[in-house]
Amino acid sequence: MKINPKNDAFHKDLIDNLYDGVYFVDTERRIIYWNKGAERITGYLSEFVVGSFCHNNLLNHVTDSGKHLCEDGCPLLATLQDGKPREADVHLRHAEGHRVPVLVRVSPILDDDQNIVGAVEVFSNNLSLFQIRRKVTELERLALFDPLTGLSNRRVAETKVKSALLEFSQHQIPFGLLMMDADHFKNINDTYGHPAGDQALRVVAKNLTLHVRDTDICARWGGEEFLLILMNMDASRLTQTAEKLRTMIEQSLIQVDNQKFNLTVSLGATLVRTDDTYESLLERADRLLYKSKSDGRNRASFQE
Repeated sequence: MKINPKNDAFHKDLIDNLYDGVYFVDTERRIIYWNKGAERITGYLSEFVVGSFCHNNLLNHVTDSGKHLCEDGCPLLATLQDGKPREADVHLRHAEGHRVPVLVRVSPILDDDQNIVGAVEVFSNNLSLFQIRRKVTELERLALFDPLTGLSNRRVAETKVKSALLEFSQHQIPFGLLMMDADHFKNINDTYGHPAGDQALRVVAKNLTLHVRDTDICARWGGEEFLLILMNMDASRLTQTAEKLRTMIEQSLIQVDNQKFNLTVSLGATLVRTDDTYESLLERADRLLYKSKSDGRNRASFQE
């Protein structure tokens, strides 16, 4: 058969065999065409869909945040109103009930006088792109956060210390550095097992995030060591914060299976100085931490 591009049957056959889903609506949003790609992606057959209205919420389009677009923000309705093409990432509801991520592209259908007589929506299964985005998000999270405690990792902490030093040199915004180490941590692992040690570190991390300000940075420095960058600090508030954190951790109860135990920490706390470098600031905090260790543990040592 000779191909005739002007033949309506040819166009229908062409659109029907597209991989993407395609459907047309009139100005009342009544679905007047539903291709094979739409059937495959949604699970809804053409005979079930054609004649219904898209605002009956058959596909129940929602955004990543769960916003129902049929109730507010429908791109198809907006295009019917102003004639402008639109594109959006949404999740439609499959005939079997699960959600399918799709990229939708909406364009107006115009008559010979350029009046809007309907709209066409083309939607593509966006699962591969959705999975890639999710993987990128996960890799970003792994690059920035410690997987055990959920705190910032050492790389982030190093960057934040350098950034705080720069702000101090340029704008004189003072900050304190607090280095913390879990006492007798090897004994906890040896006595209660490594899962108990992991839980102990998570309890320390939770105490840190619950008892400092949102502007402060809490990081797992390595092993059982933690580092806190406390912005806009003076000597009095720094010592109070260090003592509060020490007490909160000491008074926490760690439970794994039927085992219960307590954990203490030693701390070194210092304020930034005008002549500090990255190395001198960390060295001072580390030296103060080990002074607490040598003085008997479960204490905080401070130096301006």
